[in-house]
Amino acid sequence: MQEWGFLAAALAIGFFGSSHCIGMCGGISGALGMAVPGRDTAWVQLGSYQLGRLGSYTLMGALAGALGAAVIPALTPLRLVAGIMLIAMALYVAGIWRGLVWLEKGGSYVWRYLQPLSAKLLPVHSAGQAVALGSLWGWLPCGLVYSALTFALAQGSAGRSAMAMFAFGLGTLPAMLATGAAAVQVRNIVQKPGVRLGFAAAILLFGLWTIWGALGHGGHGSHSGHGTVDATESPQSEEPEHHHH
Repeated sequence: MQEWGFLAAALAIGFFGSSHCIGMCGGISGALGMAVPGRDTAWVQLGSYQLGRLGSYTLMGALAGALGAAVIPALTPLRLVAGIMLIAMALYVAGIWRGLVWLEKGGSYVWRYLQPLSAKLLPVHSAGQAVALGSLWGWLPCGLVYSALTFALAQGSAGRSAMAMFAFGLGTLPAMLATGAAAVQVRNIVQKPGVRLGFAAAILLFGLWTIWGALGHGGHGSHSGHGTVDATESPQSEEPEHHHH
């Protein structure tokens, strides 16, 4: 069960952080849901948009995981950074601290080149266009996505990081799909101070849980995801010599 705990955590991070998603991506999701006369067609396009968005998240995770495995073989520093990022995101969602804004500003340089491409796909007339639009909008500068990406990076391999980001995307789906169907009602609910504070508290707990594990507690400090020895392991567990065949 512990082996798959990171997927449950990523799913929950997406779900509890989805109040932020509504502000960032809810507008286009709502537009896709309301701009098409036929209800069935609208849901197909809305689903296609979400599919493209999840695809871009999964690709981000794979790239980040491969980079992390190549550059930082020890996972303990990555997990510490991931925990700190989640705590920062919790403060962001709660409206206590807006420090993650600078990350979103940094990502805006990439979005500057992607935004003209997304504009060419509007208005959306087909599921293919919706998938392409969702794929581009997945790269929209977002502190929550960056926090989840850091958590995924700490999983130590391209495969696990990709799965973590896919699970994160699934967690955001309920709010995003509901936004497409009833944008105003959902936004009013998630913007209530009590709801935002509750979601922020959940993200904060996941951040603390990640740091706790990085320090060697909770039984998941010894798994690196790509065969490396974690910093929390005893050095006596390493073989003194390596025999090549």
